[in-house]
Order: sequence, then structure tokens, then C-alpha cells
Amino acid sequence: MRNVRFEALSRDDMNTLSRELSRAGIMNRTLEEVVPEVSHYVTVKGAFSELLEKADGIEPLEENLSSIGEFYRSLMEGWEIGAERDLNTLLDESDAEGLAVVAALLSAGAVEEDDGRLTLLERPPLEGLNFELRFPVEEIEGYLEAVEERLGVGMVTEYTLSKRYYVEALEVDGELIDSALEIAEDYATEESIVEATFDGIARSVLAHVILELAEKHRRKNELIKALMEREPITVGDGDERVNIYYDEDAIEDFLRTLQTLGYLKVKGNRIWV
Repeated sequence: MRNVRFEALSRDDMNTLSRELSRAGIMNRTLEEVVPEVSHYVTVKGAFSELLEKADGIEPLEENLSSIGEFYRSLMEGWEIGAERDLNTLLDESDAEGLAVVAALLSAGAVEEDDGRLTLLERPPLEGLNFELRFPVEEIEGYLEAVEERLGVGMVTEYTLSKRYYVEALEVDGELIDSALEIAEDYATEESIVEATFDGIARSVLAHVILELAEKHRRKNELIKALMEREPITVGDGDERVNIYYDEDAIEDFLRTLQTLGYLKVKGNRIWV
């Protein structure tokens, strides 16, 4: 069973978080991984007017074209022929619609780019600009048949290798996990903190239940049987609850974790708390 894990944005943040956790008496270890990411995109090409005409009812495409239109009008407002604009102040890498407009203008020869600055050479009408738009497969799969019939599609797959930096809190005590979550707020990604929150809840509750049952069931096979009969363990009630599921192999692994942390001792089929 994986430990409570925080993802840091850099190696420095990883090391700093590890030191801060250690100072707070929270056992931890650092971990670096090279992680592959595979993303699949559907692409459509055409002049803006053609795409707009054939987009009726295809919501992702309609929304994309609407955003492109808004960006184009905003970009051209007050931009005189021959004037320069700083590309970095216009958009960032996550601004897909803005990037699509700039790419279309560059392709049409309407702007010239030099060292991150754009010079407007002419003001082409948006309707005549050619675009290549792409959408995550999962975003457009419900409309794929309509897109294929009206526009034709292409496929782009991106494979990215990136280094990830993690700090794992080697604890099951609820108070220590809460402290780790508070410390990690300054160094870890928001997504990993949310995941670690629920991971920490599950680990601490499962540990509590195991230790409670181990007082009664001193044989490992009996303890595991009792745990499997209680699956899932539920925390909370009503509309806000956490259901904790596990299998026998996961419990075997978690028992080794509890033994390493000094909560119990397992030897053969015997358990001491």
C-alpha cells in the first residue's frame, strides 16, 4: 500500500519539504521518478468560416470557435499596421485559442514574429484564416461521428517524459498526517495535497481498525478474515463519506508497514500488539 505522497514542483521544494517534515517528527522519504504521459488529440482543419458553418451542435467546436472569435477581435482592437506587440503579454502556453489565432496569422503572412514580438503586416478577415484545431479525445468522443462526417479528422498523439519529485510521509497516525498536510501546503501541488488528504484519512482509519481487531484476533489469518468481512470501512455519513476498499494482498502489505512503524509485530501466523 502506497504511503501518503506529496508531489513537489522541484527538487529544492522536495528536499525542503522533507526537512520540514523531519523537524516536525514526521518520518518521510524522498522519491524521484521519470513519468511518461501519453495524450491523444483529435484535429480538424479548415477556414474559420467553414468550421463555423459545420460546427452546429458540436459543442466543443462551437465553444472553441467562439473563444477564437473573441480573442481575434480583442487582439486586433487598436493594433495598427506596422505596430509591434509582445507575444508573452498576449497569451501563455495554456491559451489554446490564442495560440491558434497567432498560428493562423503567421501562416497567412499577416504578422511577423521576431524574438517574441509580433508585427502586424495586414488585417485579414477572421473568416478567411485557416486553423488547425485539436481536442482531447475524451472531450469530443461523443461528437466524433458528426465531426468525421462534416469535416474529417486527424489524430495527434503526444508522448512526454518528465521528472517528478515526491515526498512520502511514512505515518499512519491521524495527527501526524494532519501536520504533514499543513506543512506540505507551501511546497506540494494542490492536486497531490487533495489526494494525500483522503489517502491519509484512509490509512489512519484502516490502521486504527486493524489495531483494534488485532487485540481480539491474535492470528494473522483470523485478523485478515475479520477485516475482509468489514470491507468496505466507511468514514462519515450521509452525503459526505469515504468508503475504504482493500484486498488481502493489500492488507498483508499494510501489516508489514505497521510492523515497520512499530505498531505491532508479525511472526508467522502470530500477531502481537
